Amino acid sequence: MSEHHANPGRMPPGEGERPAVDPPVSDTRTPDGRPPRTRVRVTSPRTSAARTRTVSIASEIDEQTRLGEVYITSLMRSQLRLALGVLLMLASTLGMLPLAFHLFPAIGRVDLLGVPLPWLLLTVVAFAEIITLGWVYVRRAERNEATFSDLLEGR
Repeated sequence: MSEHHANPGRMPPGEGERPAVDPPVSDTRTPDGRPPRTRVRVTSPRTSAARTRTVSIASEIDEQTRLGEVYITSLMRSQLRLALGVLLMLASTLGMLPLAFHLFPAIGRVDLLGVPLPWLLLTVVAFAEIITLGWVYVRRAERNEATFSDLLEGR
């Protein structure tokens, strides 16, 4: 029985082993007349091409590139829009009270619990509105910053 049959599943020594170094190329031909086989390394054609690097938005901002400037400007604009909206709301309500007192002088003669209505409107109502608008502004500003932060982290 040959060695090949004695160890099924295993190749006899020497078969299938590759030499550590490519054999030298010679001008001799194989017994059937073909040129000897040589090894050819096949690689991707893009291996020598420049690799694209992924640049984070945070590094764009740190390096003060044009793209980083666009992101920062976008955050600043959203915060400015929010501030102007809150200011417009405050001006349209609280700022109109003097005009209302001028156009409707009867408001100045109304008393609630012994306190003139204009004083109540300018104190209790005004402070409640300022506190509420401040709370809304802070929450929305934090949401803008969280959205910007998520954008920076790539979420």
